[in-house]
Amino acid sequence: MSVEAREARQPWILLSPALTAVGLLLFVPLMFIVVYSFWLRTATGADVAGFHLDNWAEALTDAFYRDILLNTLKIAAITTAVCALMGYPAAYFIARSQGNKALLLLLLMLPFWISYIIRTMSWINILGVSGALNGMLLWAGLIQEPIQMLYNEVTVILGLVHFLLPFMVLNIFVSLDGIDTTLEDAANSLGATRWQAFVQVTLPLSLPGLAAGGLLCFVLGAGTYITPLVLGGPTDAMFANLVFEAIITQLNWPLGSALSLMLLAVLGTLVVIYNRYLGMAQLMKGLG
Repeated sequence: MSVEAREARQPWILLSPALTAVGLLLFVPLMFIVVYSFWLRTATGADVAGFHLDNWAEALTDAFYRDILLNTLKIAAITTAVCALMGYPAAYFIARSQGNKALLLLLLMLPFWISYIIRTMSWINILGVSGALNGMLLWAGLIQEPIQMLYNEVTVILGLVHFLLPFMVLNIFVSLDGIDTTLEDAANSLGATRWQAFVQVTLPLSLPGLAAGGLLCFVLGAGTYITPLVLGGPTDAMFANLVFEAIITQLNWPLGSALSLMLLAVLGTLVVIYNRYLGMAQLMKGLG
């Protein structure tokens, strides 16, 4: 074998463990889900193998699933917008801080050390009827009886923001930290105010990080089922809850597979559009 041929094979040899893991852990299960989506669940509870389109017809034509999907996208969009509004100032403060940047980043990462489920359920102790907030309002005499604050769409969005905000801050921080601060000084020296320098220089240069954080928050928010399960009411179910209900509760794997692929297609289309216009490099920086 020639030297050129050996050098051409080396990258594939180095990548082979990772490619094998991705194939076994991602693509093989995905193929099983695709196959399951065309099976048929009978009235007796048995799964009939074959190529049946009943599950896809139900998932694509039933208004119930369409409404839940639209509500899921709405909640994910609102969550992403709130994370962007809250995350940008925090990321800007961390990026421009002097001397304590590492400490601030460590504090930002602290929530990841606690289980996501425990963090979500902690809101029950804060907003519940006998929670801390109701206790403070009763103690202050502002209310006469506890207020029901949980199990609605607002608390679902609140829980998602609590979960996703660090992802947004990290992505924006990476983008802001890479901007040369002398650009703002140059804009100021040319007569721009600090606000004008921010709007016309810093903000446009940081938009890739904002977009990467937005994509990450939207995809993770639309795909979660723990938060609406714990903090939402009966009418606040998201699309992932339907998948959970179909597979875990009803043991209807064919319908659950079709629903999960439907959600994957919607979110995958969004990722493809993002990658087409902005690329995945910025997102990888934020995750790294």
